[in-house]
Parts: sequence; structure tokens; C-alpha cells
Amino acid sequence: MIPGFRSFRNQPHGATMRWSHRTVVLVAAIAALATPSRAAEPAPTAEQVRFFEAKVRPLLVDQCVKCHGPDKQKSGLRLDSRAAAVAGGEQGASIVPGKPDESLLVTAVRHDDDLLKMPPSKKLKPEQIADLSRWVAMGAPWPGSQAAATATATTTASTIRKAGYQITAKDRAHWAFLPVKRPSPPVTTTPEWACNPVDAFILQGLDARGLRPNPPASKTELIRRATYDLTGLPPTPRDVQDFLGDDRPDAFERLVDRLLDSPRYGEKWGRHWLDLVRFAETNSYERDNPKPSAWRYRDYVIRSFNDDKPYDRFVREQLAGDEAFPGALDALIATGYYRLGIWDDEPTDREQAYYDGLDDVVATTGQVFLGLTVDCARCHDHKLDPIPQKDYYKLVAFFRNINHFRNGGPTDEAPIFSGRESKTAHEALVRDFQKRREVLQDRISGLENQFLAADASGASVDVRRRDLDELRYRFYRDTFDRLPVFENLKPENSGTLPLGLFDLAPKTRDSAFAFVFEGTLIVPEDGEYTFFLDSDDGSRLVIAGLTVIDHDGMHKLGGGKSAIVSLSKGRQAVRLDYFQNSDGLGLNVAWSGPGIARRSLSASPGNKSGIDVVAAMKLRGEKVLGKAPYKQYQSLRRELRALMAEKPSAETALVVTESGRHAPPTFVLLRGNPHVPGDKVEPGFLTVLSTVEPTIPTPSASATTSGRRAALADWITSPSNPLTARVAANRVWQYHFGRGIVRSPNNFGTQGDKPTHPELLDWLASELVAGGWRLKPLHRRIMTSNAYRMSSREDASSLAKDPVNDGFWRFDMRRLTAEEVRDSVLAVCGDLNPEMYGPGTYPEIPAEVMA
Repeated sequence: MIPGFRSFRNQPHGATMRWSHRTVVLVAAIAALATPSRAAEPAPTAEQVRFFEAKVRPLLVDQCVKCHGPDKQKSGLRLDSRAAAVAGGEQGASIVPGKPDESLLVTAVRHDDDLLKMPPSKKLKPEQIADLSRWVAMGAPWPGSQAAATATATTTASTIRKAGYQITAKDRAHWAFLPVKRPSPPVTTTPEWACNPVDAFILQGLDARGLRPNPPASKTELIRRATYDLTGLPPTPRDVQDFLGDDRPDAFERLVDRLLDSPRYGEKWGRHWLDLVRFAETNSYERDNPKPSAWRYRDYVIRSFNDDKPYDRFVREQLAGDEAFPGALDALIATGYYRLGIWDDEPTDREQAYYDGLDDVVATTGQVFLGLTVDCARCHDHKLDPIPQKDYYKLVAFFRNINHFRNGGPTDEAPIFSGRESKTAHEALVRDFQKRREVLQDRISGLENQFLAADASGASVDVRRRDLDELRYRFYRDTFDRLPVFENLKPENSGTLPLGLFDLAPKTRDSAFAFVFEGTLIVPEDGEYTFFLDSDDGSRLVIAGLTVIDHDGMHKLGGGKSAIVSLSKGRQAVRLDYFQNSDGLGLNVAWSGPGIARRSLSASPGNKSGIDVVAAMKLRGEKVLGKAPYKQYQSLRRELRALMAEKPSAETALVVTESGRHAPPTFVLLRGNPHVPGDKVEPGFLTVLSTVEPTIPTPSASATTSGRRAALADWITSPSNPLTARVAANRVWQYHFGRGIVRSPNNFGTQGDKPTHPELLDWLASELVAGGWRLKPLHRRIMTSNAYRMSSREDASSLAKDPVNDGFWRFDMRRLTAEEVRDSVLAVCGDLNPEMYGPGTYPEIPAEVMA
């Protein structure tokens, strides 16, 4: 077995493996170099034949073929023919003829890498390793392999990826993939029992099974059932008394209407939805830190149910609210849907973690909205449903441009305003704040420069004004050879740099570390400024969002770069990324421009090019400047501190963002491995449901997204989509009756449960769409049926014929949920807090438990 592939052992269906960085680099390189040649290899010489038969073939048979032969091909790899070995397995070729140092098989048997060892239990003898290396160096001659080379290579490649996956008419004839047709309610043998169409369909099924419906539940049972069903709370004694005393024929209908109007309805049914979309206010894993402002999404869901928002709008807002409804606050908050999954802040393989995040979105979207386990096609064609692997990655392409979750910051949060007027007012406050801060800072800097010029104690120090303000750092411990996306990594620590200089002093080691510095550059006047950057290893300087100098990679000091940038007077955002791999240390940053001779922005180890002016002023300020100027300085500092405490900030919501209007390419990933890309794909719908290609308008020059998600949302919520309304209607029925008409509500595929009442399901789906996708009328239709109002009592004859109640001859009893039990106790005791909305509550966890 080829090293690094053993992680596939015992993987569950649809699971993917996590690869080390060293493994995937080697595998990707070998795969790129080892594409089988179509030209026939030369026939081996007599000497090569003797060497292969005496040294190589016995070794392969004894050590490799058991796991990589005709009977078993772990990881899709065979080593019983030359063509199969050159074609390779799921992760690329195992030999590169003529190049033993580039052959994965040779690397594996050498045990040079702890992650690449084959055989895994015992290393081959040195002479055996030498024989394999010599054989590959000869060109891997294999007697008798020429005639079968093409056929074997083709067969081996087919184990990786099926070509020409065909979806048949039989596939399309599956009940869930057929168009929804609104059936007419059937004529029943007991029309007086069928008070609405729901009853007619139920009674038709009971007649076919030789069953009769249970008698009605008592009024006490009904009010308890309906109240828990719609609000999750018990009815109050007064509610029960009023209902029992109401003799009007429509008393129950009035009760249902009152409960649907209760704000508790949105809380109860919002819980159902939050469970479906994997809502959590924290990230899981060992730290389980809170997601910023996740509660706003929860509140959005509750409001949507209480307002009876049309279900198609509800879905579109979550998938593409920012694209489909620009400027709508709820639509923006709804896109927090993408941020609800688990998040690992320290992934072993960052590329794998990125695609795991995309898989979470595809899996949730497929199961919640379409009732299909699309995610089972991540690593291969779906084993059960007609969903080729390429279709999975076509869906991935709709989401490919979204920014990976970083647990906060501008890519995960957006300011929210109640209207245009509020946004304008906020922007005016920010502008006024910035202007006042600049005036104060300029006056403070002037007095500090006077002090530096006159202070004899600081005569040996360069006189400089503060060029960098509000400077912070994030420190990372890791081995880098290129600058990574630091937002995907967790810093070891962070802090401020009060000297206002890029400084490596907070480092805790001399190699394998990195910094991100962020702050404000104080530009004294409009003009062109020259920036200088030199570093021992990689660095990147960004001013006002523009990359000024990119000095990436591993190198040495002495190869500095410079660039000229036009800047406007004022405060400009500045960022410096830096990593140090090994064998050296150094970072030099400087600038020059109008009124500035070349001046350092960085601190040299052991020789700071600045002093802590604030500390020096406290010691000698009054003596050097005089009493009045020093008193003025202190007053200005207090005023600045007070101003900073009033810094205007908008509230934020957890949202999805994209990296621009142009999405990166999407590729089929062989076996789901992000390091082994296959064919390129474009956004597309599931072939079994649609042969139409999505229409995605070209984004405008000012667009910040690709527009792809809106196209997907339009297709999912189209009345012509056979799944969306069926899945939604089935869920409403499920939460009323305890199980759906389709018992597998997330799987409408070929291995899911068939509907017990297919015509009723289509009637409910049609009713939902015809009613403007509103859920409350559907609730009312279902709950006012006699089917809903039946008792749960046993009937011996019916139990014998239908023990699992497939025909709905009675109303199934159900246990109260944990939430309902807890809330009931609090409600009865008078301790239930009915306050709605707002941040969640987190219990204090003792430090010992955290440790």
C-alpha cells in the first residue's frame, strides 16, 4: 500500500481524509509529473528482464500485491502491472520511470518521511530498496507490459473517475423528481367525516387498508395538543376554562388562529428551523468560542415565522439575501445561514478545512431545501441516487467565492442600520470623530516634537514625530515558506506597540514565526511617498488597502524593495505581514516624502529608533517644556482619551461576504482531496432535476459578489422545482403529527422512505405554493382536519393491521421535548421569562473545567 493512503482505512461513506502538508505536496507533484505517456515504452533488454524477474517482481508480489493487486486495490492502486503503477491510484502515480527520487513508491520504501512509510510495519532491507530504485532508474522495465499498457491504464483510471455518467429515464421517473401535480380530493365512503381535503386523502388510505379513523380527542386533549404544538408551552388554566366553555362550532378554529398569532409561535417553530440549519451560537471544538452576533440570525428566524414570511422569500434571503434584496436588513442578516456550522480555528490541513466548510454548506442546502444527500457525491458518484460527482462540484461552484469563515472581522460581519437616514448619520459621526482626533493628535505630536528637540536626555535619539498610530500586532508560531492567509490561522498572542514602530520584540522564538502588524499611518500632507521594505524572509506592505510592496518567499536581508505611492493627507490604514522561517532575522521598513527625509518605521533589535515619548514626558515634560505647555499637553491627552471612549461604532450582524465579483475556478476533487484537482466545472443544477444551465448576469464593476448564489436560490424556490415545496410541506406535517408523510424528511432520494400518502403530499405542496408560500394557512388546513383532531387511544383491530400507524388511523402520542419540559416547569411556577430577542446567555465555566 502506498504511504499516506492508509488514512482511508475504515472511513465511513462520504468521508474524506486529512492529509499532512508534506504528503499532499509530494502526491500533487508526483501526479503532475507522472501522467502516463501514450507512446509505447521500449522493449526491455535481456539484462533488464533478468533483473526484473529476479529482484523486482518477487518483491512486489511479496510486499505489495496483497493490498494492490487484482483482488484488492486500496486507494484505487494496482501494482501488478507497469501501466497500472504509472497510471497510479486515487492520489496520483506511484512511479515516474527514470526518476526514482520523484517516485512515490521509492520515497515510501525509503522511510525518509515519517508520514510516508511502506510497508508501514517494517522497513525493507537496504538491498531491496536499492533494487527498486535501480529498477525505476532503468525506466521501470516490465516484460510483457507493452500490449496491455493502454487497456490497463484506462481500467485503473476508471477506478478514480467514471467518464460519461448517464442519468436514465428510470432515474428521472423516481417519484420525488416528477413534477408536482395538484390532485383532486378523492370521493370517500364517509364524506361526513372528511371536513376538508386532508381528511379525504387520509380516509382514502384508511379505506384501502381496511381501517377506520379513531374517534375525536376530547377538548382538554385538543387544547393541550394544539398549544404545545404551536407554542411549546402548556395552556394556562384560564385558557383551558375558556376553551371548554366555548360551545361555538368554530371554537377550535378560533383557538388555532389565536395560537398562530402568539409571539410564542415564532419561538417554537423557529426552533424547528434552527435545528435543521445546524444553528449554534458557538463554533464547537475544544474552545467552542462564540460566533459574533449569531443571535441576530435566530431573531430573524423567529420574526420570519411570526410575520408569516413567504417560504420562498425566506429561503432566498438565507441563500442570497445580499444579492437578491440589496439594502434589506433582514435579508442581510439571513445570510448568517452560511456561518452557522462548526469551525476549527486550528485545522491540520487548511485547504481541506476550506472545502469542509463548503461541504457543510452544500450538505445543509441539499438536505434542508431539497431533501437530498448531495454531499454523498463529494468523493465519488453518489452510490444510491442519480447524482454524479461532477454535479456536487457544480453546486460547490455557486458557493466557491464566499469568504471562508474567520469568526469575525469585515469578511464575517457587516454594520447594520435601520434605514438610510441612520446610515448617513453614522457616517457623519465617523467623519467628525476622525477630524477631531486628527486635530488633537497633531497638537499632541507638535508638543512631543518640541520636547524631543529640547530634551538633553534624549539627544542621542533620533528626533521623530509619531508616524504610526494605534499599532497592534498578532503573533503566530508556525513554519512558513510563503505568506499565508493569516485570517485563516489562530494567533498565539496579540497586543499593542506603544512606540509606534513595526517591532519583532514580542516574538517568543527566533525562527518559524510570523507577525501581522495593523495600525494607522499619519500622512502629513498630500503628495508622493516612497516606501522601503527589506526582510530576511517574506513580507508584504499594504497602505490604504493597496499592496505597495510584496517581498514574499524565503530570502536574506539586502534585497530590499521600494515603491512610490500617492497619498492624501490624513490617517491611512497600514498593514505589514511578515514571516521568519529560519537562519536569520530582520525587518527594515522606512518611508520618505514631502517634509520627510528617509525615516524608519521599524525598530532594530537592541537599537530602538524611537523612545516612549509619553513616558519621557511624565518624567521631564514640565522641566523641558515649561509649566504651561506641559499642562496643555496633559489636557490634550485627557481630551484624546475621552474622545476615543466615544468612538462611534455601528452594531454588526453575522453575514456572508464574497471575495469580489469574479469567482475562482472550481474543479472536481478526486476522492474529495483538495490537493488533487480533476476536471474544471461551472455552476450548474442537479442534472436529474434540470437540464437548463443557470443564467448568471455579469456583475457590474461596483459589485462585491458574483451573483451566483442568487441564481441558485431562484432555481431552488422555483415552483417548477419538484422538491422544495414537497420537502417544506412534509416538514410541516412532520412537526404536527410526529413524523412526515415521508418518514425520512432529509432524504427524498431512492433509498429514502416512500410517501405513505403521495397524493396528499402533492396536494399540500400545491396548496403551499398556491397560497403564496405562506405557512400559517397550511398549519390551519392541517390542524382543523379531523385527522389532526383524532384521539391517540389504542384500537386492537387497527393496531394489528397497522401497528406503526402508516395510515394515520390515530394521532400518535409523542413525548415532550426537553425544552418543553423545562419551559413548562418554569411557566407553571411563574418563573418563565417571556422576553424575546437579543444576545444569548453563557454560563460561567470554571477555569479548572476549561483547563
